[in-house]
Amino acid sequence: MKDFKKYFSIPAEPEEVYAALTNPATIQLWTGEVAEMSTEPGSEFALWEESIVGKNLEFEPGKKIVQQWYFGEDEEAPSIVTIILHPSKKGTDVELRHTNIPDEAFEDITAGWQEAYFGSLIDFYKE
Repeated sequence: MKDFKKYFSIPAEPEEVYAALTNPATIQLWTGEVAEMSTEPGSEFALWEESIVGKNLEFEPGKKIVQQWYFGEDEEAPSIVTIILHPSKKGTDVELRHTNIPDEAFEDITAGWQEAYFGSLIDFYKE
């Protein structure tokens, strides 16, 4: 199991970024895919045609999202994603922490965060 931490800068206000990460209609705008998402702690979510699934644990509007991501049947140590949004002069600085990523999924997950997930979101706000 591995951990991943990365910072991203998104040219949008924290409230906009938070909505883009939690509102199913907004998620669909930047991913091009139908999303299942709720800001109800304990609710399950699915993104990118269920290639990412998990449970929502905690929300702080405009500031923080905490989720548990599922990796097959491997539930020995939960994989936790924490996204913290900080206002900045250029919009929002995002602090991403993803813990307990299975070794065999690490490269795909880290590339996904940088290219598909936050890469797509940054491109969405640059247009």
